[in-house]
Amino acid sequence: METTVEKSVMVVGIDDSEHSSYALEWTLNHFFIPLASNSLFKLVIVHAKPSPASVVGLAGPGAADVLPFVDADLKKIAARVIEKAKEICIANSVHDVILEALEGDPRNVLCDAVEKHHASMLVVGNHGYGAIKRAVLGSVSDYCAHHAHCTVMIVKKPKIKH
Repeated sequence: METTVEKSVMVVGIDDSEHSSYALEWTLNHFFIPLASNSLFKLVIVHAKPSPASVVGLAGPGAADVLPFVDADLKKIAARVIEKAKEICIANSVHDVILEALEGDPRNVLCDAVEKHHASMLVVGNHGYGAIKRAVLGSVSDYCAHHAHCTVMIVKKPKIKH
């Protein structure tokens, strides 16, 4: 008699950066054994698509006219990000995966995904932002580390030594 153990959920946040692809690859290599259905985690990959208004911001008169174009562009980027994540999973023999592209600020989107999927771990890449950009934007990983109701793992891409 086989008992099915409910797997923990791992959410991996992705965007269109190299850091994010690296974090996904690293996670698959360390937590998802190829060709084994006995991985400890159920994998959910989440991409936060910014809202067109947040990208255009308060660009003054005429901003509304560009929103449809910006939105179409953001949808293309989101589709590309999800497609790339799917390819990385297939290349690593991970087929049981949920891929989601959700609109909103990545900080909220990832924390909401953790709640929605009852995740026990959230994985994010590290964005080598400089101090000024980080101060202005606020770090997604910092925010998630403080607000996500689960363990947060920040995967750092090794620096290339010259």
